Amino acid sequence: MADAVLDIGVNVGAKPVAVHARRKHGPARWLVLALLVAAMAFTLFPFLLALINGIKSSIDYAANGPLSIPTSIDFSAIAKFWGISDFTLKLVNSVLISGAVAVFGTTISLLNAYAIGVGKVRGSRVILVVLLLGLMIPQESIVYPLYFMAKSSGLYDTQLSVIIIFSVLQSAFGTYLLSSVLGSFPREILEAAEIDGATRWQVLWYVLVPVLRPTLMVIATFFFIWTWNEFLIPLVFLVSNSHQTVSVAMGLTRGQNLADPVLQAAASLMGITPTVIFFLIFQRTLTRGVVVGAVK
Repeated sequence: MADAVLDIGVNVGAKPVAVHARRKHGPARWLVLALLVAAMAFTLFPFLLALINGIKSSIDYAANGPLSIPTSIDFSAIAKFWGISDFTLKLVNSVLISGAVAVFGTTISLLNAYAIGVGKVRGSRVILVVLLLGLMIPQESIVYPLYFMAKSSGLYDTQLSVIIIFSVLQSAFGTYLLSSVLGSFPREILEAAEIDGATRWQVLWYVLVPVLRPTLMVIATFFFIWTWNEFLIPLVFLVSNSHQTVSVAMGLTRGQNLADPVLQAAASLMGITPTVIFFLIFQRTLTRGVVVGAVK
C-alpha cells in the first residue's frame, strides 16, 4: 500500500512537471513555426505574383493593379511571349546546355577530388584555396578574357563554349565539396581494394562512385539549376537567336520603347516553371543525398 501510494505520489508529482515542460516549449515551437511560414510566404510571393499577372489581361492589369486576383484567365501574354521568343527552341537549348554542364561539371569535380582527396597530390591545400578564390571572382571580370579565347578558338557563338565555361567554373565548387568527403574516406577500404588487384580507375568506379552517388546527384542537380539561371555569359557568347537560352529570351520583354508588365510576368512565369518542375522531380534525390551525406 505504501509503495502504491508512493508511486501515485511520484506520478502525480511528475505530471505537472511534464505539463510545465510542454508549456515551456509550446510557445517557442509555435514561434518557430510562424517564422517558417512567414519565410515560406516571403519566398513564394514572387512566384505567386508572376502567376497571377502572367494569366491576366492587360486591361485587367491596368484597371486593378498587379496585386489583384485576375477577373478571368487570359493566356494571350504567354502565347505572345512564346511566339516572339521561339520558346520551344530556347527551352531545348537550355535543357541541352544545363544537362551537359551537370554531367561534365560533376565528372570534372569527381576526377579533381579523386586526385586531391585520395591521390594526395602536392599542394592540394593551395589548389583548394585557388578554387575557392575562383568562386569569389565575379563573372563580369572574366567575361572579356573568356570572350577573347572563344573568338581565338573559333567557339564563339556556339553552345559548346558556354558548356565548357560553366563546366569548369562550377566544377570548382564540386571539387571542393567532394575533396572534403574523399579526404575523410577510410583508407583501409582503398588499401583492401588495391591488395585485391584493383586499379585506380576500378577503385574510383567500383568503390567510391557507389558510395558518392547520392552526393553526385545533388551536385549535378545544383549545376543544372545554376546553369539554367545564368544570364550574363549566355547573353555575351550566344549571339544567334537559334543558340540562345530561356534566361536570355526573358530579356526580350524589356527594351527602351517596350514596357509590358503582363508580358514580363508571363516571361518570368515561363522561365521559372521548368526549374520548379525539375526541382519537384528530383526533390527526393536532393533530400536523400543531403541525409546520406549527413549520416556519413
